[in-house]
Amino acid sequence: MSDALVEGLLGWVAHPYGDSLKNALDTGWGARGIGRRAFLKGAGLAGMAAVIPARVTGAQETVPNASGTERPTLKAPPLACDCHQHIFDPVRFPFPRPGTESDATVADYRLLQRRLGTTRNVIATPKEYVNDNRVTLDAIAQFAPNARGLASVDPSITDAELESLKKGGMNGVRFLLLGGDAAGTINKIQTLASRVNEMGWHIDFGISADQIIATEDLLMKFPAVIAIDHMARIPEPAGVNHPAYAIVRRLIDKGRTWVKLSLAGGDSKVGPPAYTDVVKLAQAYVQAAPERVVWGTNWPHPNEATKPDDAMIFDLLSEYAPDEATRHRILVENPAVLYGFAKS
Repeated sequence: MSDALVEGLLGWVAHPYGDSLKNALDTGWGARGIGRRAFLKGAGLAGMAAVIPARVTGAQETVPNASGTERPTLKAPPLACDCHQHIFDPVRFPFPRPGTESDATVADYRLLQRRLGTTRNVIATPKEYVNDNRVTLDAIAQFAPNARGLASVDPSITDAELESLKKGGMNGVRFLLLGGDAAGTINKIQTLASRVNEMGWHIDFGISADQIIATEDLLMKFPAVIAIDHMARIPEPAGVNHPAYAIVRRLIDKGRTWVKLSLAGGDSKVGPPAYTDVVKLAQAYVQAAPERVVWGTNWPHPNEATKPDDAMIFDLLSEYAPDEATRHRILVENPAVLYGFAKS
């Protein structure tokens, strides 16, 4: 193997997306007690074909837990942020309860970042980990300084534990209310909400449209900043005519609620590639309060049997917000405000 090719492969080991190659090489040289360069030269091209993943060497790159291989037509601005995704790493961090995703690691997500052109990300601890946030804290450390996290906690968590999560890069707490007693949970976390509000954090809710209607009074008086996942799960084809949309608009108008333009396919009746029904809903949010919306992939798309094309989802932003300055606000400026990223 030539010296030039060796140097190129070693460059991949150091590259942010070279984790898979690094792991493969570690196995090779670690067993032999030799250096990376010597191992590469000894392995030769045929040997390296066995340890370099196809997605590193192939002309088209696939991303685990996502369909499609093409990059978006829309170019992401520098520091663009995916404000809703998860990491599942059951080998290193076993699930306290059975998981829906067997493998959705930091290395996998880096491939999606490269495909989309995004830089920053916000990682929500998956429900399968219950209140064990180690997988998210580990991922934040690997992505540092470009990641923040949403923790899953019990309302009785201590101030010291919250401070430890903050030091690890968390800046919000997420409660998945879908299918549960939303009013009971919101009542139960009032004290916690006041505490995290004093820390400059927010509460992220995974909540259905019907639950929003049922808990309107509680949400209007909630003592912390709120972020609502997945466009508030407004059913289609009702869209902006659904009563939950009007409630979310009133919450936004109070100046303490954000909406995530994520999970485009979750409530769409039209589906890909157009998602025209959800596009109209997203446009309504953007037109009403461009300073209060952020965007996210929801990768690795848990509970979605057919994984969407994230590049196609990213391109929908050109319809959500045709104006480039507004898209920049959604992808860069708003996440910096909500999640505490540096302005540049």
